[in-house]
Amino acid sequence: MCNDYRLEVDIASIMEDFEELEIAIETPEGTPNVAAREDIKITDVAPIVMSVEGARSRGALVNRRWSWPRPTNKPVYNYRAEGRDFGAKRCLILADGFYEFTKSDDPKQKRQNKWLFTLNDHEWFAIAGIWRNHPAVGEAFTMLTLDAGPDVAPYHHRQIIPLARDQWADWLDPSVPAAEVLSILPSGSLSVRQVHGAPMPSASPMLL
Repeated sequence: MCNDYRLEVDIASIMEDFEELEIAIETPEGTPNVAAREDIKITDVAPIVMSVEGARSRGALVNRRWSWPRPTNKPVYNYRAEGRDFGAKRCLILADGFYEFTKSDDPKQKRQNKWLFTLNDHEWFAIAGIWRNHPAVGEAFTMLTLDAGPDVAPYHHRQIIPLARDQWADWLDPSVPAAEVLSILPSGSLSVRQVHGAPMPSASPMLL
């Protein structure tokens, strides 16, 4: 599952896209100062749009930590979506790519093969997430997951949920049932390329 993603698109462009969709974005803590990052990893702080209570087409842009700790201190960075409603504390996680990793059959290669997924025809996208207020780390977010769709299944059996743009307002509206929003994009929606590891056909990676 996803433990690394990317955001290199500037916040000004992201705000313009929300405006075009008529989703009002508040900045209660000021516009986040977000540097372009090739790798955002677990426990890093990154920008999200949090749902606003009682509002459908409105969200709050803030910087928050990715993952909160379990009682065992293992991070909750992905969270299964099946059978759950998530009526409140939803968020959109801003990204322009996410990574999956597969094992290499090259014994000389110590690191796993790394694959970058991007959304076709879009400079950036939003991942379905939820946030929680944790006593140890404060407000933090996690990415929701489903069984992998056709674009990700050759690389991992689970995947995060990039949302189509016409789903963003619905996800920010807690009155809309989660099951009506959370779904896998059609086959061919995501492009993938290998960014680390020994060259191998992208159509037949070695699964984790």
